[in-house]
Amino acid sequence: MRILFFGDVVGRSARDALVDEVPKLRRKLGIDVVVVNGENAAAGFGITQTICDEMFGAGVDAITLGNHAWDQREALVHIAREPRLIRPVNFPKGTPGRGASLLEIASGERILVINAMGRVFMDALDDPFHAVEREIEACPLGVAADAILVDFHGEATSEKMAMGHFCDGRVSFVVGTHSHVPTADAQILPGGTAYQTDAGMCGDYDSVIGMQKEEPVNRFLTKIASGRFQPALGPATLCGVFVETDRKTGLATRIEPLRLGGRLKSTMPE
Repeated sequence: MRILFFGDVVGRSARDALVDEVPKLRRKLGIDVVVVNGENAAAGFGITQTICDEMFGAGVDAITLGNHAWDQREALVHIAREPRLIRPVNFPKGTPGRGASLLEIASGERILVINAMGRVFMDALDDPFHAVEREIEACPLGVAADAILVDFHGEATSEKMAMGHFCDGRVSFVVGTHSHVPTADAQILPGGTAYQTDAGMCGDYDSVIGMQKEEPVNRFLTKIASGRFQPALGPATLCGVFVETDRKTGLATRIEPLRLGGRLKSTMPE
């Protein structure tokens, strides 16, 4: 199975680039499934039903979230009826929606997409490791799922790496999101799980993690808010990760970063 994952989509320029490029990339790379982290898609804060529909219409198969999941209040309603929109699995009991979803793709194969959120320098949530363990045990790789992807939304690289090793040999791919900067550690772990600490964001990199520079710089200088954060609107770089799995085992045989457009140097899987 060929999986393409895109990191946090920040604002309109990133959405437009994603919608334009996903159909082309699916054809060019023979992609079976596309997963996108969409928690910053609505002007940098949350996601709406309209944005979800736009992404799904372009060929995105699942959208994961994170700490901005509920910034747009309509997401609380939409997520209850849209199984392809997935929030962190370790949110408290009773939170709307689901933290994992088993999706059947066009080939008839099934991929389990799990979204979890870290606790280091983040909100105090339930233990993400036990929450992910529960989902893996309920839908094992090679038995109930042909592939398993874990989007671990977290601040600390150490916590993300720990999740990768915790899942090694039991899932196809663990990828970090949230820090909005692509890391250079794409690898296949000893047990056969593909891993990258952070996929990076899809957005304008002439910015402070996707936001127009002036306000965040001013806050660092003065500790005073003088306005709202607004997404940068320049050309977006799409940052993602390409993973190919063994169709018999579900484990990874290949991982390569993908960067396209905007300010960062482009790189494309061969």
